[in-house]
Amino acid sequence: MGDLGLLMFPALFALILTGFPIAFSLMCVALVFGIMRFGDNAVNLFVARVDSVASNYVLGAVPLFILMGALLERSGIAERLFDAIYMWTRKLPGGLAVGAILMCTIFAAASGIAGATETVVGLLAVPPMLKYAYDKRLIAGTICAGGSLGTAIPPSITVIVLAPVANLPVGDLFAGIMLPGLVMAGLFFIYIITLCTLKPEMAPRDLVELEDLPPMLERIKITLFALLPPVILIVAVLGTILSGFATPTEGAACGALGALIMSIIYRRLTVSVLMQALYNTSKITAMILLIVLGGQMFSGVFFASGGMGAVRGLLNDLGLEPWMVLALILGLTFVLGFILELISVVLIIIPIALPIVMGFGYDPLWFCVTFLVVLQTSYLTPPMAPAIFYFRAIAPPEINLMHMYKGVIPFIIMQLITMALVITFPGLTTWLPGVIYGN
Repeated sequence: MGDLGLLMFPALFALILTGFPIAFSLMCVALVFGIMRFGDNAVNLFVARVDSVASNYVLGAVPLFILMGALLERSGIAERLFDAIYMWTRKLPGGLAVGAILMCTIFAAASGIAGATETVVGLLAVPPMLKYAYDKRLIAGTICAGGSLGTAIPPSITVIVLAPVANLPVGDLFAGIMLPGLVMAGLFFIYIITLCTLKPEMAPRDLVELEDLPPMLERIKITLFALLPPVILIVAVLGTILSGFATPTEGAACGALGALIMSIIYRRLTVSVLMQALYNTSKITAMILLIVLGGQMFSGVFFASGGMGAVRGLLNDLGLEPWMVLALILGLTFVLGFILELISVVLIIIPIALPIVMGFGYDPLWFCVTFLVVLQTSYLTPPMAPAIFYFRAIAPPEINLMHMYKGVIPFIIMQLITMALVITFPGLTTWLPGVIYGN
């Protein structure tokens, strides 16, 4: 019967390649194979999975984080923050690009949504970069790579979904991914500054503008005013979760409330804005939770059919070393990241891969963080890069697809370096959780 479970994967990929929605592909395959294996009793399995998703307290954070991101887009916080950041990065080589990466890092930590980060920062940073004749490849690579940080820097929606699937505390995963995410952002800074120092024509600077800076005290005042709202949100969300003062759902509720209050303070909250934010939240939440439910149904049938035993038997027959199995899993993750939503990849890979990885003695937290870094790299890698699809929706006509493909390649190399560091030095992922929680 284990062989029947293995057949679920070819059936799933065949259905997805036809263009059938991922959530319904997962459900349909689970339904067909569940009835083949268990008959009418499959209904009981599906009901249990529906109840598991519906009663999962952690998943309650998903709509709250999405609402927070939607409100931040409209609150005016982003415009003020970008202007303040650029005052300090203006004198650096590639100052606008450096400012965009820094903006993406802060905004990712305040919103948790990669698409929202890339869209907001792209709309703010692309026009001035074009105005100063920045190389179009640098523009595209900067915005796509910076937006992808929303996957690696907490509070990430992908991490919120991954934690209960991997049976790990959300706080541990947030702490574990934080240092690799910051290392990646740091490598992006180093690349941009080095490139623009060696090739100034990539990011021309206006000498008149460099001299036209406010006095130091005025800059500090403007910066503090612009930084205060996102810092409050980051403390309200990440600070309360990592300190153990609040659960992820409670932290997300604080963040959503904070974003709502800030929208009111900045006089950007209208009935139309609120209704659009609520509509977008409902639509995205329904999509995510439907995929989660489909993934739960699929994995439930797979495990109950003896699929895990069949996978272990197959690996034993191949005689692969533990590191080879790990490389195979991460390679499959990278490939699936091309064609599936990130959350779908989490729900397909993690339930099956994590028991195997733990059986080889690998730390589950380290594996999940490495998995997330690989997933983020596939998010940026052509030709199916979701980051590029987001950017295409907001990019002006003069920035074409070839600019985007060429522009992201150096940043992909920075992500691969980050992945190598995480694999070589597991302490990058385990040190901060150990300091915070004493693990």
